[in-house]
Order: sequence, then C-alpha cells, then structure tokens
Amino acid sequence: MAATSKKKAKAKKKTSKKKVVRKAAKKRKAVKKKAAKKTTKKKAAKAKKGKKAVAKKKTARNAAVKKKKPVKKKPVKKKPAKKPAKKKSAAKRKPSRGLRMMGDTIIQGVEPYQSKRNEEYMNAPQLDHFRAILENWRAQLVDDINRTIHSMQDETINHPDPNDRATQETDMSLELRSRDRERKLIRKIDETFLLIESGDYGYCENCGVEIGIQRLEARPTATLCIDCKTLDEIREKQMI
Repeated sequence: MAATSKKKAKAKKKTSKKKVVRKAAKKRKAVKKKAAKKTTKKKAAKAKKGKKAVAKKKTARNAAVKKKKPVKKKPVKKKPAKKPAKKKSAAKRKPSRGLRMMGDTIIQGVEPYQSKRNEEYMNAPQLDHFRAILENWRAQLVDDINRTIHSMQDETINHPDPNDRATQETDMSLELRSRDRERKLIRKIDETFLLIESGDYGYCENCGVEIGIQRLEARPTATLCIDCKTLDEIREKQMI
C-alpha cells in the first residue's frame, strides 16, 4: 500500500510540473501576441500619419499654384538691323604688289579707268592711264632686280658643308631665273611704250580689232585680242 501511495504522489508531482510549464508557455505566447499587435498598430499609425502629411503637402502646393498670378510675358524688343559696313574707297586701299584685275582694286597704284558713254577708244586720258600703270610696273620690277643683286652680293659666303652650298646654289639659280623673266618683261614694257607713242597701242597685231580696256588693265602688255590669243594657244598645244 505504501508503495502504491508513493507512486501516486510522484505521478501527481509530474503532472503538476507539466501544468506549470504549460501555463508558463501560454503566458509567453500571450505576451508575444500582445507585443506583435502593438508593433502592427504603431506601424499602421505611422503609415496613416505619413499619408496625411503627403496629402497636406499636395493640397498646400495646389493652393499655392492657384494663388499665383499669371506671369505677363515681356514684349521682345527687336534688335535694330545692322547697317551694312561701308566699303572702303579704292583710293584708301594700299596698292597691291602684283598686277590685279579691273574692278574696285587698284592696279599698280592706279585706280581703274572709268569709261564714259560714247567715248573714243584709246583717247588721250586712256593712254595716260595705261602709261602710268606701265611706269609703276616697270619701276617695281627694277627695284626687285636691284634688291636681289644686292642680296646676292651680300650672301657670297663659302659654306663648309656641301649640303648648305648646294641649297645656296639652287636658291641662287631660282632667283636668277625669276630675275631673267622680269628683265624680259621690262623689255616688253619698253616695247609697249613705243606702241603708245606710235598710236598702235590697244589694237590686235593680227586682225587689228580693239583689244579692250578691261583686257589691257588685266595685262597692259597684251598685243593680241582674246580670239587671236586662244587660237595661238591651240596651235601651240597642237605643235607639242
């Protein structure tokens, strides 16, 4: 009997311990559920506050936009049209070193000839005009020849390096060729002076037609008209 009573007492103790453990687990679960509910409530409240704040900002912006008055556009001022730059007169421009075509440019320091209506071809003013062009051109060529002669006299240096001597000789030969062309051109200018004095200047040697003022201003030493000159060039090409 005593053994059975002891066994029953042990069984009761075990069952009571299990009950205590179960109650403690239930309490823990209840505490966890309460904490989870509180956190969810807090998150929901924060989300509502955020939505309300966003809605207030939007309403405030819309109200501010409505209160703003429409901005009046300022009338665009049209800029005054720029005046065209005045062309410099031919007299103020510097004379070019080379021979130039007829137009607004100066030809060898002489302004282009302004022909008049019903004017006689190769009258006294026209002859004086071409005589002045030829004189200026001749003086310029003579100055270039004298300058090259002086420079060649000054540069008579015997370079020790054969390459330097070769370059010096080639430069000298090129200068002499160009000066030779200028001498021939001076001779032709002198011949045109004789044509002016004889009264044959401005007429073609082959057909006797007027060469024209524009062609003579482009090439004062011309002795052929355009047609005869083109035929002459074609013959030269055929001969080659």
